Amino acid sequence: MPRAYRGSADARRYPPPVFGSHLSIAGSMCNALAEAEALGLDTVQVFTKNQQQWKAKPLDRAMVRDWHAHVARLGWHGRVVSHASYLINLASCKDDLFAKSVDLMTDEIERCEALGIPFLVHHPGSFVGWTLEQGLARIADAYAELLRRTTGARVVLCLESTAGAGSTIGGRFEHLADLRRLILNHAAAPDRVGFCLDTCHMHAAGYDLSTRAAADAALDDFDRLAGLAHVRVLHLNDSKGACASRLDRHEHIGVGTVGGPAAAPSPERLRASGFAAVLNRRSLRAVPKILETPKEEPDEKARLAKLPPAERPEALDRINIARLRALVEA
Repeated sequence: MPRAYRGSADARRYPPPVFGSHLSIAGSMCNALAEAEALGLDTVQVFTKNQQQWKAKPLDRAMVRDWHAHVARLGWHGRVVSHASYLINLASCKDDLFAKSVDLMTDEIERCEALGIPFLVHHPGSFVGWTLEQGLARIADAYAELLRRTTGARVVLCLESTAGAGSTIGGRFEHLADLRRLILNHAAAPDRVGFCLDTCHMHAAGYDLSTRAAADAALDDFDRLAGLAHVRVLHLNDSKGACASRLDRHEHIGVGTVGGPAAAPSPERLRASGFAAVLNRRSLRAVPKILETPKEEPDEKARLAKLPPAERPEALDRINIARLRALVEA
């Protein structure tokens, strides 16, 4: 039987897993840190701006100081994650959209650098309008310009695995491996080019994560093609869609087709799933593990906040993280 991670001897051999969630920055970016702390998390993923807008106001200097103070107090230096805007398409065949995407990605990097956020996750892009090979080359060109513009920055750009629908790049491990190779052919900055693996996306793209054995095989495949050593962030999400459905729909841990399905999440089923494989891969132990599972609706959150503490159900993020933490073996 797997046992929970504990003990100083284990801590010396392997660092404890770092769990977080993507949380809202409404009101102030520091609110996401406060909510993550209240949920008992170890880190957080945020947008650094409204992700649906091309332009954003510069970061407020007082907020940046507060952010750094909060991160220092929490001891989260080197583990916070940001996600870039979904508007960005570095593979676009349209020159105007490509230029806007490079400019916005530059801003995303600069904002992360100012905030001391070490990892910036982004979707590789869509090659609609031309070939996959042209799309890959376009992303490599974008990276050459981004790395030139942000010379000296420490932010690691993390190419995210995708569900592989339509012309989106990143559904196949080969896409990510080819991208990193092409990028490094343009710019010698290996420490600034990494990957983010998303369990929902991998499963939906056709890499079966419903069993531990299948997930271990998928991780071995990625390691052979692209290198697990370059994975800097993990997104831990169950999947509404079946394996190879190409459906990018996240589900709560133990409820979807990776860790379930079941009328009620089953600890035994989760221990036999790909979540256990990912969480107990030693080379991924220290990688920040971020939930992007559904949240309570704002109206529901407001209603729950009015209840006496003893009557409030546990927050969904806390429940999902507890299910994942129970899978970690010493």
